[in-house]
Parts: sequence; structure tokens; C-alpha cells
Amino acid sequence: MKKVIHSFKEFETYVGKEIGPSNYLKITQNQINLFADATLDHQWIHVDTEKAAQESVFQGTIAHGYLTLSLLPFLWAEIVEVKNIRMMVNYGVEKLRFKQPVRTGAEVRLTVKLVSLVNLRGTAKAVIHFALEIKGNTKNAIEGTIIFLYHFN
Repeated sequence: MKKVIHSFKEFETYVGKEIGPSNYLKITQNQINLFADATLDHQWIHVDTEKAAQESVFQGTIAHGYLTLSLLPFLWAEIVEVKNIRMMVNYGVEKLRFKQPVRTGAEVRLTVKLVSLVNLRGTAKAVIHFALEIKGNTKNAIEGTIIFLYHFN
């Protein structure tokens, strides 16, 4: 169930707590192809379904690691909605590890823990440990710490 946060004080109550998970999201070949077009990364393990099925150790195409990372803001928004802000900015990623490839057709979801929340003169710096889980797999796709800045009204 999505958490709705209305203030810095309310946001602060989640520090140190596991939040989530998001819903599962299926990774499609179309998403992978569009990401390849956007990033100009057309490596065959991502976009050539026939060659990947025959030659890849994954027996098919896999999502770009950075595609899986780019899903974090979307999946985070399924977990938490922060109200009374002018904007939210992606500030950075730390300790990022790509731990397991995400095969085309796999479903992923986000789990998070709010590590810290600091008030920087009206801007909230949220440090969030995340894991992108693959449905039916014991090993996560990616793990790390992401930082969002919330500019409260």
C-alpha cells in the first residue's frame, strides 16, 4: 500500500524502516529496444533476439543494467507519494551493484529502506537503500543507495 507523505516531519518517521515493495513490472523487448535507441547502446545481448537465443549464456536477450536502474524513480513513486513539494530531483547513486541480469519477460519490483533524511534549508535529502528484485529469483538484479532531493513548499 502506497505511503502518502505530507511533510518533512512525516517523512522523517520512516527513517530506518523498510518501505514497500512496489508492484511487479514486466520487462519487455519493446522497452529494451526503446532504451537501446535512446542510449545508442544496441549491443546484441539486448536487441538481437535470435542471436541471443543461440549464442548468449542467458539463452535470450537481457535488459540493459542502466535500464533497470532508470526504473527506480517510477517504482519508488509506487511505494511513496510525497505531497507539498515543488519538485523532486535525482541527486545521485552510491554503492551501485549490478548483481544479476534481468531477462526479457522477467518481472521486477523495488524494495527500499529510508536510511536517512536531512533538512538542507528546506530541501529534504533522502538517502534510500534499494534492491530491485527479480520475481522467482533469490538474487537481486541491482542494489545500492539512491539519493533524492525533495523541495518542499
